[in-house]
Amino acid sequence: MTSPQDAPRDLPWSQAQWLNPPQDTATDGTDLLVTARAGSDFWRTTSYGFVRDDGHALLTGFPPGTAVEVGFRADFTELYDQAGALVRVDASTWIKAGVEVSDGHPQLGAVVTHGTSDWSLAPVPEWAGHEVTIRVSRSGDAVTVRARRAAEPWRMVRLSYLDPAAEASAGLFCCSPERDGLTVRFTRLATGPADTSLH
Repeated sequence: MTSPQDAPRDLPWSQAQWLNPPQDTATDGTDLLVTARAGSDFWRTTSYGFVRDDGHALLTGFPPGTAVEVGFRADFTELYDQAGALVRVDASTWIKAGVEVSDGHPQLGAVVTHGTSDWSLAPVPEWAGHEVTIRVSRSGDAVTVRARRAAEPWRMVRLSYLDPAAEASAGLFCCSPERDGLTVRFTRLATGPADTSLH
């Protein structure tokens, strides 16, 4: 991980750009409230047979040697409610990682897409209603995904390939595949140097 002097610096919401603007946004103090459109999602083909590329993401540059952190409250109640961090090259090359409701509980997971999507999950029912931070770090040919609740220790979520020559962006995302009215409270978008080690 990075050293304290290299801690990520908060990025004003206005310095990032929307991919697929959401139904609504508002600020509450320093927090950003994002209301997702019903049916929004990111997914490509695997098992379900459909392509969705209309989830909402607020993105900034993500060159090699950098990291992005996204903070949000995991206040989700309905199937597939989700939020976290998105790394995007194009419509068929991206990574999303965060908290999603599945099997009746919050799950910490990641979807990695290189033409088609895969999906991995781990239950985190104790994270419900708490602030969660997702960290994506890009170094060499890899993106390392970590997550934590509040100030707890970081948990390793995923190590995924990303072409070191690819031009990518990263930032917050949310989706509401099954319903209308999901509003996510994002508390932080920050950028900084990549992690110095995997472990």
